[in-house]
Amino acid sequence: MPIWIPIAVTAALFQCWRTAMQQKLRGQMSVNAAGFVRYLYGAPMALVLFTIALSVTEQPVPTPNPTFLMWCAAGGLFQILATNLLIMSFGYRNFAVGTAYSKTETVQSAIIAMVILGEVLNPFAWIGIVVGLIGVMTLSLAGRGLNVAALIQATIQPAALCGLSSGLIFGFTTVFIKLANIALPGESLVVRALFALVVTNGMQVMMQGAYLLWREPAELKKAFTSWRTSMWVGTLSACGSACWFTGFAIADVALVRAVGQVEIVFTLLFSRFYLKETLKPGDVAGLVLVVFGVLLIIVLH
Repeated sequence: MPIWIPIAVTAALFQCWRTAMQQKLRGQMSVNAAGFVRYLYGAPMALVLFTIALSVTEQPVPTPNPTFLMWCAAGGLFQILATNLLIMSFGYRNFAVGTAYSKTETVQSAIIAMVILGEVLNPFAWIGIVVGLIGVMTLSLAGRGLNVAALIQATIQPAALCGLSSGLIFGFTTVFIKLANIALPGESLVVRALFALVVTNGMQVMMQGAYLLWREPAELKKAFTSWRTSMWVGTLSACGSACWFTGFAIADVALVRAVGQVEIVFTLLFSRFYLKETLKPGDVAGLVLVVFGVLLIIVLH
């Protein structure tokens, strides 16, 4: 099994776990502040992971160049914007549609990577991506009474537009991160990926921190006073990003994102066995489709 597959699965697990922890913050602070703690408390953990990688590989610290820094800045900014758009989609009435359309990120990432990076996937990979997308949307819409016709009609609604935009910008984010890794000299892919994470996290702290200081100073204070919860959100975010960045450095971004759709499987397992919630038939159908799509990619690519 290629190493990028367990890396992508681990990234999805950390992301699911981080989302569960971040739920505690959403009622306490603004959208920007809740996003900011990911980078503020994630930056120290990213630095620790990078230091460990340097020690294990005995590689020197990579030398950044203007191209690398440009792509890190672009990736960091786009990740902030995509996250805010996704949270905005939840504020509209049609929550289900916004969530479902945001999951088009995998397909959009594949198209963007094909155009910009020249990454060409075989037909089985595309089939797996589409099957997984259908499964994710089935899970997002289960029990909410939306059929295909209603879903198409809902595309012009604000929630759907925010969701689609979020997926699009997340797609560009993954490509920018890979371009940053490509621009960085060095023998170790892991060291380069973690160095990109350290630099990107640092830029995100400065970008979103400056915005909060300018427009939401009271929320900036909350980001520091909520450290007991926020530190875990940041730690899990850094670990997940470390896996994502490493996966993007090793394999095609679309494949990594497609396998990472197992995040929704972890979410359902958490819901069933921790929260003791009952799975609906639509949940089971969507779960099967997601797993089948990931298996198609792993086995046949």
